[in-house]
Amino acid sequence: MTADIATDVFEEHRPLLMGVAYRMLGRVADAEDVVQDAWLRWSGADLAGVREPRAYLVRITTRLAIDRMRQVRARGEAYVGPWLPEPYLTEFGAAAPDSADHAVLADSVSLAVLVVLESLSPLERAVFVLREAFGYPYAEIAALLGRGEAAVRQLAGRARRHVDERRPRYEVDPARRRELTDRFLAAAAEGDLDGLVSLLAPDVRLVSDSGGKAKAALRIVHTADKVARFLVGVARHSPPDLSPRLLETNGGPAVLLLSGGTPDSLVQLDVADGRVTTVYVVRNPDKLRHLADG
Repeated sequence: MTADIATDVFEEHRPLLMGVAYRMLGRVADAEDVVQDAWLRWSGADLAGVREPRAYLVRITTRLAIDRMRQVRARGEAYVGPWLPEPYLTEFGAAAPDSADHAVLADSVSLAVLVVLESLSPLERAVFVLREAFGYPYAEIAALLGRGEAAVRQLAGRARRHVDERRPRYEVDPARRRELTDRFLAAAAEGDLDGLVSLLAPDVRLVSDSGGKAKAALRIVHTADKVARFLVGVARHSPPDLSPRLLETNGGPAVLLLSGGTPDSLVQLDVADGRVTTVYVVRNPDKLRHLADG
């Protein structure tokens, strides 16, 4: 395999590798670092004996991501306020040829699921991602991770039970989420308290992630009345030049709010039964910087 062919092969698989690494880490910068490390290993390896480049690259990426997860957890860094995954621009394209495939991929990268995945062990998370998001057979996952198939099945079952017990129910249809997002944004911008309450589920939650680097709620806000009042208060004190940009992040519609061309916050909603069940607000500037040109 020549150097040019090796580069082309890697670039062909880069979206897949980034998808695996991000789902395992929930952090765009860390995922990019893992994929770059995978490239260094790929470019420096003897590729003459590599018969299945896709499996080889996924194995390298998965193991590097597991190592990165263990390093992050070993550091035990304190995070100020609630933590949310770093927003990830999604455009599934040919990877999701029909609506069913799109729904599976969108669910596997949703903020709701990624928050739950944070509580899995690195191996459980790797097995869950490879099995649920990318449909790998158990035998192939076992080979990728260097584990027995029976052990992988146990990890998969434990991970799925954990996720199913904790995963909130939400609507994955992007059209329905987009329509409610538009109405939510209009009501919030107008300071329409009653209008907001009518869009929110009674037990709605608002989760703000700032990492202590921007003004945000340091605890989760509960109930429709409190969430609506919080949002109206935020709208009253927002920068006058705030402008919205609609994006697709984590498999669904989201609104990036910019001030002076700089990302100020990103808002995404979980929706069920026609009401907003969770409001996610990411304000940590380190998690928004990569969206400026999105």
